[in-house]
Amino acid sequence: MRTIDMTIQTKEQLAKYFDHTLLDCMAVKADIRRVCDEAVEYGFYAVCVQPRWVALCADILLGTGAKVVSVAGFPYGTNVSKVKAFEADAVIMDGADEVDIVADMASVIASDANYLRRDFEAVLKVCHSVGPNVPLKVIIESAALNEQQIRFVCGIAQDTGVDFVKTSTGFHKAGGANVDDVKLMAEAAPRCKIKAAGGIRMLEQTLAFIEAGVSRIGASASVQIIEQFNAKAATDANDTT
Repeated sequence: MRTIDMTIQTKEQLAKYFDHTLLDCMAVKADIRRVCDEAVEYGFYAVCVQPRWVALCADILLGTGAKVVSVAGFPYGTNVSKVKAFEADAVIMDGADEVDIVADMASVIASDANYLRRDFEAVLKVCHSVGPNVPLKVIIESAALNEQQIRFVCGIAQDTGVDFVKTSTGFHKAGGANVDDVKLMAEAAPRCKIKAAGGIRMLEQTLAFIEAGVSRIGASASVQIIEQFNAKAATDANDTT
């Protein structure tokens, strides 16, 4: 097992990587409140929720330091660009600090650079029209793409000025994040930050993604991962005594 090393030395450092995520369509108000409370208790960077819950999260988290992330064109990316832009504007007005959108996968597969560029630009215009700018993340469903397609969509995102490229929605049948795709994304879009998301449930996975260079982790298992870190730290401390 990888030891807790120079990259992550405290649970506070680890917690700041997490967008603590609840995107289940069956989630109710009590679930959202729980996620917000956990974000404050554990010191997570943000919560990530469906647009329906942004205003509630913004109210609960006001003054805590935890941010609110929401989604647009989710989870398939097939909405027309003006709808994605409208969704982004709506969640920003409700208090979202960041927006994650899904790339139009048909355009990625067809290598339709013009459509993708217009799609990203429409939402980016909304996100960067407020002050301070709202970071935009583009989800590419990397597990469903080959190397050429990953390079293509990441290149378009970088050229457009997108802030992050993100591996996965967590809803695609192809699967979620993997380290090799993250490394490829970082190589294809070196000016973009990387968010790994989809199927991240273990400390070992999380540390591997951080080592690969991600700036953010999207996970619904954030609490469990922090508890795994705490348990490992306690074991390591006992081993040295």
